Amino acid sequence: QVQLVESGGGLVQAGGSLRLSCAASGRTFSNYVTGWFRQAPGKEREFVAAIRWSGGFTYFADYADAVKGRFTISANNAKNMVYLQIYTLKPEDTAVYYCAARLPPTARLAAMYDYWGQGTQVTVSS
Repeated sequence: QVQLVESGGGLVQAGGSLRLSCAASGRTFSNYVTGWFRQAPGKEREFVAAIRWSGGFTYFADYADAVKGRFTISANNAKNMVYLQIYTLKPEDTAVYYCAARLPPTARLAAMYDYWGQGTQVTVSS
């Protein structure tokens, strides 16, 4: 069992930056693929990024086309944390952002993830 807790969301002006954090407990986090998803009001949950990592080495990082170049996913093995750095925020990035985990391989479908956090709200004002 893996427990996930997201943090770092908030209200930001367009063009600003945020770093979201996902703290894991219960199992060795680096054995899992960690994904970030987001869900805007009235829309389906969508894939943002995923990372497969172990120790200080990232095996694979995947990004949705909509965020490529603006979002960076990373992991800290010692802290059992995964981060999502978001640059140049846009109003369309407004959503609840969720951290999720599954055993390898990486995946983009939310239904393929077994563990979920409660989400953190990101609101971007124009």
